Amino acid sequence: MSKLDKGKAKPVVRNGFPVTESREHQPLSVGTARASAHHGELLQGVFEDGEGRLHRGLITLPLSSQESTVTFWPREERGIRTRPENRTKAARAAELTLGHLGLGGKGGDLTIESAILIGHGYGSSTADVTATIRAVAASAGTILRQSTVGRLAVAAEGASDAIAYQDQAILFAHREGRPIEYFGGEFPPLFAVGFRGANDQPVDTLAMRRARYDSEEIETFRTLRGLACRSVRLQDPILLGRVATVSACISQRHLPKAHFDTVLALSQWFGACGVQVAHSGTLIGILLDANAPKAISRAGEIAKTAMDAGFADVQVFSLNAEGALRQ
Repeated sequence: MSKLDKGKAKPVVRNGFPVTESREHQPLSVGTARASAHHGELLQGVFEDGEGRLHRGLITLPLSSQESTVTFWPREERGIRTRPENRTKAARAAELTLGHLGLGGKGGDLTIESAILIGHGYGSSTADVTATIRAVAASAGTILRQSTVGRLAVAAEGASDAIAYQDQAILFAHREGRPIEYFGGEFPPLFAVGFRGANDQPVDTLAMRRARYDSEEIETFRTLRGLACRSVRLQDPILLGRVATVSACISQRHLPKAHFDTVLALSQWFGACGVQVAHSGTLIGILLDANAPKAISRAGEIAKTAMDAGFADVQVFSLNAEGALRQ
């Protein structure tokens, strides 16, 4: 090796992902990991970066009570098999993760255990993909950064929610796999009552046409982004609820929910912060200030009203709120 070779910089990017080092891995072992679901979005639209370019982005509403558990069983032979069969996105995620780790010649089997409902906006496939990436990394005795997991997830399924970032408050470019903006704090404390119409059919997100926002909507997103950041900084759940409501109203022009006006009226009747929806699913949620007097009892009343009205999958959950939650 020449002196020039010795001083030559090593490549730092492989297939679009940063390479930390040429790693000395321990033998692969069985790896297991989990990833939670979400309940749609608090905000979704298009947003400018620092150079004025527009990016599709979203703020995910985490739902930690539901999760996908994936176990990776390594094999020396190439190829990924899944149980259940045909989980192609998870298989692709495993291949990409092995490649990222410098283990492209390896293969394995994935066991995916998840009760997350498919096609309604809970992020079922993203939970599978994210848990897969973590399981393969665990198999190699490695922990990946959240940003790496997020990029691998988008590479595996084309578009992905911000599940990799867990409950961090970020605006995430879901088709590019990177944060547009870190809001620099945790979400304000919220209770949410989530549900969907009993007759709502699953949404085929792959066949779904992308929303085409007009100039007025894009200008509104600029304002909503600023208000969402302010709500995190001030820990203001009411402001975040208003942001979610405006975003949900815009979503009605692109993927309308049949009972949206009824839910909006219900939110106002109970003095809630606002309404959020799954922008590529059927879910609707009513948001309450978790620190407000009798917040949990009001959440219970909303849940009962929703069940009496015939909504399905009614559940109460919390975001960054203290104390036990009993339905």
